Amino acid sequence: MTQQELTLHNLGQSLDDLCNLDPRGYGVCRILYDAARKAMGEPLCMHAAKELCKLIRADDYVYIITGFVLRPFKKAETDGIIGSVLLARSLIKAFGAKPVLVCQEENVQAAKAIAAVCGVHSYGSAAEIRSLPIAMAVVPFTKNAARADVQAQMLLAEAKPSAIISIEAPGANSNGEYHNAIGLNMTELEAKLDVLYAAAQRMGVPSFAIGDLGNEIGMGKIAPQLEKYIPYAGKGRCRCQTTADITGVQSDCTGGIAAATSCDHIITATVSDWGSYGLIAAIAYLKEDLEIMHGAELEKAACEAAAQNGMIDMYGWMLPAIDGFGLAINTSIVTLMRECVREAHKLRETCKVWFEKTIELGFYDDKVK
Repeated sequence: MTQQELTLHNLGQSLDDLCNLDPRGYGVCRILYDAARKAMGEPLCMHAAKELCKLIRADDYVYIITGFVLRPFKKAETDGIIGSVLLARSLIKAFGAKPVLVCQEENVQAAKAIAAVCGVHSYGSAAEIRSLPIAMAVVPFTKNAARADVQAQMLLAEAKPSAIISIEAPGANSNGEYHNAIGLNMTELEAKLDVLYAAAQRMGVPSFAIGDLGNEIGMGKIAPQLEKYIPYAGKGRCRCQTTADITGVQSDCTGGIAAATSCDHIITATVSDWGSYGLIAAIAYLKEDLEIMHGAELEKAACEAAAQNGMIDMYGWMLPAIDGFGLAINTSIVTLMRECVREAHKLRETCKVWFEKTIELGFYDDKVK
């Protein structure tokens, strides 16, 4: 084992721990993380970052899909959109990549506003950014299941990505139905983004997924854990009949909220955007460039831009919050991740002898891949 291998393991674990900080205390993040960690065999954020560093080269396209619409407001939530645009910024800085954000129509205005706050130019198609620096595309995706495959094929024909990343994107269950966190059917409100995700997978595009409950695209990777331990996730446990009573839309769904679509590489977190931040921090470490990771001021500005452009937090408030967590905790998470990366770089030589002695005594022999 080398010093670098031990650092990757322990810094990666620190980033995962920050992603899975549990201020609410109800433990769902621990349930997800247990299964995801076993599936990946090493800390999740660092694992995904290493894979992206292998895959992405300058001018490569990367598709990022996101956007959950919430009832009863019929507006998109902040979680997912903020982390997606900040990840797009980091991929531009780290690799010179061409991010294409594919999202709900309700996300488009906010995505462009957040991109502007990040200093990134936004355009309406992958073709437009092909020869442009510091640019991303923002493309709305259909809610019509009959049209989804056609749009997916058009997008992939326009630009085949080196990777596709889902962040808090609605995932259909095995019956093709979409649900919210409390088991209500949301199929008519959600873009059919998993059709694009699955089409990219069939083309051999490596797939990454970030989620915080199990009803998001890619979380099928840990389906047995979801169905056993997550409320409303098991077969027959959703509340589609209740939804019909509320909306008048009848569904024959007998599934749970667990998404059917799997992924190659999974990150789970208390808040999906925190998983995105952990991934960004891990990339910043691997590329030895702290500026790839945004700071507290940009986090605050991105959250404010989202709220000012129609996004709502999990509870429906049009405030700069994510999943009910305000600026204080979101900026703190970002600061702690950023400082972990800074210290790991700064103390590499200073702490060298401690690494050597720790490795020599063998505690990590069977823990580090």
